Amino acid sequence: MTEYGRGSGSEPWHPADPLYGDQGWGGQQQYPQQAQAPYGHQAPYGQGQEQGYDPQYQQQQPHAPQQYNDPSYADPSYGGQQEQYGQQEQYAQPEQYAQQGQGYDTPGYPAQQYDPSWETGQAAMPYGTTPADPYGGQNPDLYGTPEAYPPPQPPGRRQEPPEPVSDWETEAEEEERHPFFTGENGDDEHDDDPAGSRSSRGGRDRRGKGKNKKKSKNGVACLVVALVLVGGVGGIGYFGYQFWQGQFGAAPDYAGDGSGSVQVEIPKGVGGYEIGNILKRNGVVKSVDAFVSAQEKNPKGRQIQAGVYTLKKEMSAESAVKLMLSPASQANFVIPEGKRNVWVYEQIDKKLGVKPGTTQGVAKAQAKNLGLPAWANGRANLKDPLEGFLFPASYPVAKGQKPEDVLRKMVARSNEEYGKFELEDKAKQLGVDSPWELITIASLVQAEGTSHDDFRKMAEVVYNRLKPGNPQTYGKLEFDSTYNYIKGQSKIDLTLEELRKYDNLYNTYYYRGLPPGPIGNPGAEALQGVVNPTSDGWYYFISLDGKTSKFTKTNADHDKLVQEFNKSRNN
Repeated sequence: MTEYGRGSGSEPWHPADPLYGDQGWGGQQQYPQQAQAPYGHQAPYGQGQEQGYDPQYQQQQPHAPQQYNDPSYADPSYGGQQEQYGQQEQYAQPEQYAQQGQGYDTPGYPAQQYDPSWETGQAAMPYGTTPADPYGGQNPDLYGTPEAYPPPQPPGRRQEPPEPVSDWETEAEEEERHPFFTGENGDDEHDDDPAGSRSSRGGRDRRGKGKNKKKSKNGVACLVVALVLVGGVGGIGYFGYQFWQGQFGAAPDYAGDGSGSVQVEIPKGVGGYEIGNILKRNGVVKSVDAFVSAQEKNPKGRQIQAGVYTLKKEMSAESAVKLMLSPASQANFVIPEGKRNVWVYEQIDKKLGVKPGTTQGVAKAQAKNLGLPAWANGRANLKDPLEGFLFPASYPVAKGQKPEDVLRKMVARSNEEYGKFELEDKAKQLGVDSPWELITIASLVQAEGTSHDDFRKMAEVVYNRLKPGNPQTYGKLEFDSTYNYIKGQSKIDLTLEELRKYDNLYNTYYYRGLPPGPIGNPGAEALQGVVNPTSDGWYYFISLDGKTSKFTKTNADHDKLVQEFNKSRNN
């Protein structure tokens, strides 16, 4: 028996009923203290809701009149209906239950009889009899057929209908069942079971698949995590190894002093790593790190200069550094300050191993194509158009190079150094025509002077003598160096008769003003003295010992120094 003395099951209930699944469960919490209001005498809406009571229910259901004892149901005009409708339902006391004749299962009171219509809305029927059709035959009873609806669920257990599954979710589900994702080999673990046994264990098979899916997903996740960890550990290990190699490991290196011979040119302004790369490309050292390490260990390693070096193949880095610091390996060609181009051409021919006169012939034939500045082109009556533009410095000159390439580098270096002095602006300030005149004056000062102080005073001597109205030389420079240049010599024992009789534009004893061009290659110090001369009134100078010079402002003072020089020569 069920609660309230009902039978073993509930009455059939069609889902088309508006209160399908609600009213029956609301009856589980009926309060016995509340009296059952007869049909048509219900309480106003809002009362009794906590007992599951719905005032609209009675109006919606077509109950048979004979199922109720309320006279108002059979006769809508019953006068007592209007009178009792507005009466508020009160909780009945025990004595009221006795008066109403309702039985309640409480000591001292008559037992209340259970009315099935409380939950089903149907008239009470004898126990054990076939239930009548609550719908009057209008609707068939579907509970006795295979298509019967499931029994109603309590409100607290009801679930929303499952949402429709989209196609892509279905495809994803099928894809996950593929052996590639589930980790299965495509064979069922129950293949050895008899036919039909798999369907008999359908529920367990589904659970097994779910477990396999979870296991496969967990396995894939673990695999991904493992790969990430392995990759991270591998990366850390690689960089750790590289760090260890850089800090403690020995770089690849050759052994011994090497063999054969190779010439390597090191450009200006490069550091240890650049030098190491050049040596490695030429097969001298095995690795850049080995050379840099050897250079840092050598106390003089930082003194490696730009130039051409004659080295050997496959040398140890230590041997390469030592050889580059030795003058024996250096193939650089150094031009001293004041040297004439004739001397430079001869040395280049020797370094390149070419026939004497080759470089000088290239200089005269290709002077316009070697990079001279615009203000140096088109000059007439020049002995050498490149004179003054082979700047004194160190140059890489070795066999296999072309003379024009070597000359082009020297001219480029001259342009670079001259550009630092802003010669065009200085020429205007000093009263000369162009930078060409300044380079020519610098070559004269370089040839006659011996120190920086000499350069500044000699530059003033030149500027003072160039003035046409000067009372000392009347516009003549009278420099012995200009005569020696045109003669191709370097004598100091020259007579005034010899100097003043030689007719040549370079002879400043014969012609006023500057010579047609420079007479040598001045250095930066001489050029600095030219652009920043003294202003003390010097006109004359003489060197008594060949190392220092003495300056005077008058010819009489100069003659005294000349007599002193001649006396020292005769002793």
